[in-house]
Amino acid sequence: MPEAKRNPVFRIVASALAVLKRSGGASAKARADARVWTAQLLKQLEWRRFEELCAAYLEMAGYSARIVPSSTHSGVDLHLSPAGSDSATILAQCKAWNAYRIGVDSVRKLRAAMAAARIGEGLLLTSGRFTQEAVAHAARQNIQLVDGAALLARFAALAPEEALELLTFATQGDYMTPTCPACSIKMVARKGTGQGREYWGCRNYPRCKQTFPAHP
Repeated sequence: MPEAKRNPVFRIVASALAVLKRSGGASAKARADARVWTAQLLKQLEWRRFEELCAAYLEMAGYSARIVPSSTHSGVDLHLSPAGSDSATILAQCKAWNAYRIGVDSVRKLRAAMAAARIGEGLLLTSGRFTQEAVAHAARQNIQLVDGAALLARFAALAPEEALELLTFATQGDYMTPTCPACSIKMVARKGTGQGREYWGCRNYPRCKQTFPAHP
C-alpha cells in the first residue's frame, strides 16, 4: 500500500463519533477488551462501524477513499484513489462478522459493482472468514480478499500510535449495536414470539421492518 498519511476525512469522522455516548445494555454479549486489537473485538464491531474502520484504515494507508452508496448491497462502496490521483483504481467493499463464512456471492456482487464503476481492481474486507470457493473466484476476478486475521495483521504492522488511533476511532460510542441500513439509526434488541428468538429491530417499526439476527 502507499505510504501512510494523516487524512482530514479520518479526523472529521473520528470527531463526530466522539460526541456519541455509550449505550448501556446495547447488547447482552460481554464486551471485548477495547484496549487492544483482538479478533473478538473486531467481530463485535457492527456493520457500519466496520465499514468506517476500513475506510479510516485505507485513508491512513495512503488512499483517498470516496464513499459511494452501493448498488449491490446495503452498505457502501469505497472508491480508492492512490495519493496524487483523482481516478479510483480500486473498489472496496466491507463485510462485518458473520457466523457463516463469506461466500462467492459477495465476490460476484463486488465484481458487478466494479464493472458498473469501470474499476478493474477489487478489495473485499471482512472481520470474519471466506469460503474456499470465494477465494478461488476472487483470484480469477482481480479481487483481493482480506479476512479478519489478515486485517489484524495489517493493524499490527502500523506504527503503535496509528494502531491506537484506529482502535480509539473504532470503539468510540456504541460500536456494537447495529445501525438500521434504511433509517441510519441504532436498532434495538427484541425477542420474537414463540421460541423467543432474539434479534435486532429498527426503532421505527412498524414503519421500518429491517431486522438483523442477534450474534450467537
